[in-house]
Amino acid sequence: MKNYLYVLVFTLVSSGAFAQKISIKGALRDSANRPLEGATIMLLDGKDTSLVSFARSQSLGLFEFKNLANEAYFLKATYVGLQPVQQTITPSKTELVDLGVIKMLPVPKDLNEVVVKGERDPVKIKQDTIEYNAGSFKVQPNAVVEDLLKRLPGVEVDRDGTVKAQGQQVRRVMVDGKEFFGRDPKMATKNLPADAVDKVQVFDRKSDQSQFTGIDDGQREKTINLTLKEEKKKGMFGMATAGLGPDSRYSVKANLNRFSKKRQFSFLGMANNVNQQGFSIDDYMNFTGAAQRMMAGNGIRLQFNSDDDAIIPLNFNGRNNGFVKSGGVGINYNDQLSKKTELQSSYFYNQLDQLIDRETNRESFLPMGSFISKQNTAQNTTNNTHRASWTIDHKIDSLNSLKWTNNANYAQNSANTGSSASTTNANGALENEGTRQSFSKGNTFRLNSELLWRHKFAKKGRTLSTNFTLGIEQSDRNGNLQAVNSFYAPSGAKNRVDTLRQTNTQTNDRQSYGLTASYTEPLGKRRFLEVNYALNLTQNDVNRQVYDVNGDGRSPRFNALLSNQFRNDFIYQRGGFNLRFNGQKYNFSTGLSVQQSTLDGELILQNTQIKRSFTNLLPNLRYQYNFSTSRNLSLTYDADVREPSIQQLSPIVDNSDPLNIVLGNPNLRPEYNHRVNLNFFNFNQLNFSNFFAFANFTYTANRITNAQQIDANLVRTYRPVNVKDDYTLNANLSKGFRIKALNTRVNFSSNLLLNRGITPVNDVDNRTRRLESRNTLRLEYRYKEFFDISSSGSITYNQTAYSLNSALNQSFVNQRYDVEGNFKLTKSLNLSSSLDYSIYNFAGSSFNQKVPIWNASISQFFLKNKRGELKFSVVDMLNRNVSINRTAQANFVQDERIRSLGRYYLLSFTYSLKNLLGGGAPSGGIRVIQRG
Repeated sequence: MKNYLYVLVFTLVSSGAFAQKISIKGALRDSANRPLEGATIMLLDGKDTSLVSFARSQSLGLFEFKNLANEAYFLKATYVGLQPVQQTITPSKTELVDLGVIKMLPVPKDLNEVVVKGERDPVKIKQDTIEYNAGSFKVQPNAVVEDLLKRLPGVEVDRDGTVKAQGQQVRRVMVDGKEFFGRDPKMATKNLPADAVDKVQVFDRKSDQSQFTGIDDGQREKTINLTLKEEKKKGMFGMATAGLGPDSRYSVKANLNRFSKKRQFSFLGMANNVNQQGFSIDDYMNFTGAAQRMMAGNGIRLQFNSDDDAIIPLNFNGRNNGFVKSGGVGINYNDQLSKKTELQSSYFYNQLDQLIDRETNRESFLPMGSFISKQNTAQNTTNNTHRASWTIDHKIDSLNSLKWTNNANYAQNSANTGSSASTTNANGALENEGTRQSFSKGNTFRLNSELLWRHKFAKKGRTLSTNFTLGIEQSDRNGNLQAVNSFYAPSGAKNRVDTLRQTNTQTNDRQSYGLTASYTEPLGKRRFLEVNYALNLTQNDVNRQVYDVNGDGRSPRFNALLSNQFRNDFIYQRGGFNLRFNGQKYNFSTGLSVQQSTLDGELILQNTQIKRSFTNLLPNLRYQYNFSTSRNLSLTYDADVREPSIQQLSPIVDNSDPLNIVLGNPNLRPEYNHRVNLNFFNFNQLNFSNFFAFANFTYTANRITNAQQIDANLVRTYRPVNVKDDYTLNANLSKGFRIKALNTRVNFSSNLLLNRGITPVNDVDNRTRRLESRNTLRLEYRYKEFFDISSSGSITYNQTAYSLNSALNQSFVNQRYDVEGNFKLTKSLNLSSSLDYSIYNFAGSSFNQKVPIWNASISQFFLKNKRGELKFSVVDMLNRNVSINRTAQANFVQDERIRSLGRYYLLSFTYSLKNLLGGGAPSGGIRVIQRG
């Protein structure tokens, strides 16, 4: 199969390689006939003005472009202090096009100068920001931002829509520097039209307080900012799509946007039953059994699903599983209320209904052998969530400002689960089996609020800022459980049957209060001192009540062993300083903080007090060197303390799965993390090549992990404990370049993950070492506007080693090949197709799969400017979609199969709204503007 794919790609690429080639050369001189060395020359496509090639004029002002297709071009040359020049080049009958001497004149001093605006460099690097010119990366009509991001060098989009830049997950996507539906990246990437975007900026966003002081506090998140085209700020734009198919399949979505320099308004609406989704579902993921949360570790997880558009997460892994109906509606409104006050706000409501049919096989390893567990589960989960965010930024005067930021959500959830399970020992003898039926429902309210005050003194560089934080979380949940479990003797005879019929209620109440203060003082030229202080108090109250239900009609009986009331206060104070030095090409800062933490808890039913104190030193160091505007190197080191979560601290027994019991631990200590990050970025604007590299190393002392106790009946009990340490290394190399002769772009990336962890199993430490190496090669070819094709191959090597029993070590190699093509059959008829072929091989296991997922669509465009699109789509044409995962964790290997939505057909109509209430020049061209 893979050979056929590459033959197809080679054939298509070769068709352009052996066409007639030409060369274009010339010389640049000023008005005094002096040669101009170092001028920038851009060669643009004569039809759509997309970038074809770069060059710099050499000595004597000479330049030359070689191995070009014989077609129309537009040449533009720029030089500091001189007027840009442009020249149209028509197809030639000879192999050499000599433009001769091109004169560049001085910039006129009068106001009637002519300014030419043309294509910008495709990529620029400004300090720690990588800026892509969207017009240099062509996408299909009616494409969304996600499709644009897939074409950017150094940016990856996973199958579930998760975006990674330079190997790191993007946590926030902004539009013109403002929030877009809060901090959900997929709201922008899956809904905004790609043709509205002018530039894509990728950077590490610092906290608001750090941005003000100029001192890095270590709070960073990978962020993308989308700047819109000017014409998109003069009217309404967006699109609406409605699709229907057999078996009552449907998909509808719409977005409407009206942006200006001072105001942004967006409306989103969507609904479908084809496992597609235009938003993240963190609130949905927060509502599942505690057992799944506690058992989900940092193991190697292998997965594959269907088309790139389906992104329903399940089991905390972002997978497209089961059968999902989803919908949502919301608005985003940002406004410059006055010269001093700015508002950013959004509201979104989403609904999910998911049906899961799962089969799980797990082999667990013990010092004396292994055992196998099998489970079949049917689960129906629903979620209804309201999310709102609002920020007010007010400048009191020239020296003082306030910023008030709020995020709130309210969620209602329910889950109905039925399952059957069995466990056999190494000899294949049945040890236990059981069935269970559970139901739970609840609601959760969360509010996080921050108030930042910023003050500048008269002395430049002297500042004072304070940030007050408030967090509230309240949840109520109730449910019931019915379970029957049988246990067997070595002879095979049934020796015990346990029957459970229970109801339960649980309330959680959490409040957190925080304060951070920062004072900066200039110490001289480009040197600063910062003194900081932080105080935080978190209070948790948990009340869980479990009742045993009798079959004889008597009132339920309170179960004191499974019930608990727990209160804990976690408070920390941190004080420290930082020194920063700013050079012309470098930035350097270092500092030290001391943090004192106290955990004060009470087990109310047991009348037991818990009090613990910890003191940690938190050093930091940051260095960045800018070799040029397109190449830099950065090194950071910092340390922090992460306290246990309320779920981990709560000494509550979760027996929702009686064969897998989860228990909290109020004696946990905070984790102490040390992180070292090394990053290198380089982009060559002359040959359009890029190289990105990073390495992240994390060492964690007092690592919190889940210890396992397995009894004689092979019933598992999971409990979080502190182990000595844990470390993880994650490194990535990415290289991209263009082969001009083939008009093909090549991207290669290599990722390495190393981890060493400790998990106690029956009080014996099992040291697990994990290695994952993934190497990917991607080719992209575009032939004018007629077709574009991309192909990639990825090989992943996985290895897991266990100290308990080295004979059970795991190693396997997985492969993935995909090809995607878009073909313009006529001026208004397009064909698109993609094939994703995954091969999973596991030595010594029957878990071997070859899964091809083939999607195809044909689109007819009509109406003015192709605003209308009629599209027929087939998803999973071969009907081979199956969701399969292999997890290699602390002391087990687990295979999971989930029945998922297979082949379906959809006929859809899309109407593109382009500048309904305003004009605007067409995008991507060259405009000549007369001033005066």
